[in-house]
Amino acid sequence: MAEDNILEFRNILKVFPGVVALKDITFSIKRGCVHVIMGENGAGKSTLMKIISGAHEPDGGELLLDGKKVSFKTPQEARENHIAMIYQELQYVPMFSVQEFLMMGREPECRVKGFIDWKSLRAQAQKILDLGSLHYDLDKKLGELSVSDIQLLEITRAISFDARIIIMDEPTSALTQSEVDRLFENIRKLKAQGITILYISHKMDEIFKIGDYITVMRDGTYIDTRKTEEYTMESLIRQMVGREISDVYPKEQIEIGKTVFEVKHYSTWYTGVHDINFHVREREILGIAGLMGAGRTELVSALFGLDRGEGTVIMDGREIKVKNVRGALKHGLMMATEDRRRMGIVGCRSILENISLPNLSRISYFGFLDKRKEQKAVSEMFQKLKIKAPNMNVAVSTLSGGNQQKVVLSKWLLSKPRVLILDDPTRGIDVSAKYEIYRLMMEMAKSGISIIMISSELPELIGMCDRVYTMYEGRFTGEISRQEFTQERIMEHMTGGENNESK
Repeated sequence: MAEDNILEFRNILKVFPGVVALKDITFSIKRGCVHVIMGENGAGKSTLMKIISGAHEPDGGELLLDGKKVSFKTPQEARENHIAMIYQELQYVPMFSVQEFLMMGREPECRVKGFIDWKSLRAQAQKILDLGSLHYDLDKKLGELSVSDIQLLEITRAISFDARIIIMDEPTSALTQSEVDRLFENIRKLKAQGITILYISHKMDEIFKIGDYITVMRDGTYIDTRKTEEYTMESLIRQMVGREISDVYPKEQIEIGKTVFEVKHYSTWYTGVHDINFHVREREILGIAGLMGAGRTELVSALFGLDRGEGTVIMDGREIKVKNVRGALKHGLMMATEDRRRMGIVGCRSILENISLPNLSRISYFGFLDKRKEQKAVSEMFQKLKIKAPNMNVAVSTLSGGNQQKVVLSKWLLSKPRVLILDDPTRGIDVSAKYEIYRLMMEMAKSGISIIMISSELPELIGMCDRVYTMYEGRFTGEISRQEFTQERIMEHMTGGENNESK
């Protein structure tokens, strides 16, 4: 092994029931660089990273750290060898405070054995916050924070382990641009200290901005490793998917119908959304753009009954009252949330159960589930959305992020929505899976479904939407038609440059 290599994989094999997740993976990682691991969802990237971090043991092959063969049976063993991992699906307990989360697994004991020294824990937690230049109330519960807040805390916690190797699995999927810039600055500082970063991301602009080397994986196998400058976006996508993708956004021009859903003078009680007015029409894909914290998720969560709001909501010309999720579903208003792990799926349950769960009334008679009807209905969704899994009985937690998102969409499609809200539907999934989601969106729109899409990626909004409303500090600041789309114009409205409330 070359002296400048910190990690080496030799013929790594990992098998799950019915699936060969990794097969004959062989390549090396240089010391003190940012090494990007690329591939579609299901390519084996996260599985390989979990082997490094001690969450999985390989079924064959060798892992070498500084030229010595190692095998980590637990994440604790990996941390003791100065390896830290930030997972794509955030690992946290909602009832933990910020200080408990930051010090989890390394709580200082006081003189009485078995009791935590809370004063020392608080002081150390504050030092960790200072390390990441973060300002949070140490007593705040994680369940009260946004996904982006928790992600920043997770990153800072990993850095604080004095790691020589830090694995970042989709670390920017819920961060604002300013937070991304801060993360990249931290990564550059870490690299200057000789720390190695293994970086997984599906955002092409990030990869070419921060990566030194890129390794491509496909279907559990190793494809290639090159210096970043030796790739173009086209050649990288071609290696990832094994084929050409000629158009990332399969948007079609279809006839937009009458107004289906209308919101007038709507405000939320506690989350700072004020006097919102908008409408969405039949077969229309409507975008809502805004920086993190603008109130996008808070608005749609209230409309879906997850939070409390007040104002006028009209569906097909009739005013409706939505007090809870059950009420929203009754009126044909459905939502795929941004945090699919916490609110979109039941990870320990099968694909079959997850898709049928909100549809039990349609596949039951007198309170008894019709298993044959359930199998038929779910099987149609399973095949239509091309969910990659051995069968419909595997646990959803074993699927890749893109396939988990397809399960979420499947259950709502089976419910036949009138209006479907998609909150960051492609967060943390690869370019090929994104294309499949976009294609499904077009099919839904053509079938008459009205779609409201929130996205943190402007190219996605421009590529797929018919109109975009912009949001800033809890208010709508503009309405932009497809003919008027430019990134500059949308960004101007998102940052408060315009203040023309849409009616």
